[in-house]
Amino acid sequence: MNLHHLRYFVTLAHMEHYTKAAEKLLITQPSLSHAISSLEQELGIPLFVKEGRNIGLSKAGKVFLDYVEESLDMIDAGVATVKKAANGEGQIDLAFLQTLGTSLVPKLVQEFMQTEPDKKIDFVFHTGVSIDIIQGLKEKNYDIGICSKLENERNIQFIPIAKQELVLIVPKNHPLAEKEWIDLVETVPYPQIAFSKKSGLRPIIDDLFRKIGADYDIAYEIEVDQVIAGMVAQNFGIAVVPNMPILNYVDVKVLPIRSPNWERFFYLAVVKNQTLTPAAEKFKQFMLNQRI
Repeated sequence: MNLHHLRYFVTLAHMEHYTKAAEKLLITQPSLSHAISSLEQELGIPLFVKEGRNIGLSKAGKVFLDYVEESLDMIDAGVATVKKAANGEGQIDLAFLQTLGTSLVPKLVQEFMQTEPDKKIDFVFHTGVSIDIIQGLKEKNYDIGICSKLENERNIQFIPIAKQELVLIVPKNHPLAEKEWIDLVETVPYPQIAFSKKSGLRPIIDDLFRKIGADYDIAYEIEVDQVIAGMVAQNFGIAVVPNMPILNYVDVKVLPIRSPNWERFFYLAVVKNQTLTPAAEKFKQFMLNQRI
């Protein structure tokens, strides 16, 4: 079915006159008549009936018009969206860890938008744990992820873009609250609140305890770091967490970890060999240039 013929059909349906419709379409009347005849032959039913000097839609034509207009609207919207994407505009689906939602991500997005003031770029934000972010990238639900690096993900490219400090948080009435910094081995006697096994932070923290040759007493496992902070404040245990802004508003003591030595990174994650939209590719390159 010819797309031009469908557009001719819609114009004729609204103008109800072959000559006027042909003039508006900038084609000859015989060309318009041939196009409509081709449509009717393909469908096997008349789309128009004569009404004096004019024409009108048949019953089948009225039904067909609704579907054609809806379809053409969708096609036109799709074409416009793709053209915007080709021009560096459109939607970017960005997934990130909740921890990053109060500082790093808003800062990056705001600064990026300032570099593209004339572009219509819409961000759609998604949050989750690293394993879910990676799965979303694989399923093409997200363009870019910012998360922890996961092992054995051969189809995902991980690029470090920011360091983050890990700290120990304890209730303010805890024996360790008197300290100004902590050696991790000093935490072993106390019950701890750990990240769930789905979290990208869990293997990093487990590895820290392996470095000191000790196991830690896990009282609770939780996915969300803000919830961990709240539970520490209520004396459910102590915890190793990222040093995040929300800790300034929770009733806990924050202690820098002096040993063991470690580095914690956040990674830009994309599917290897996947072509991003121009807008998403620009944002990716912007983040790489802004590595902290």
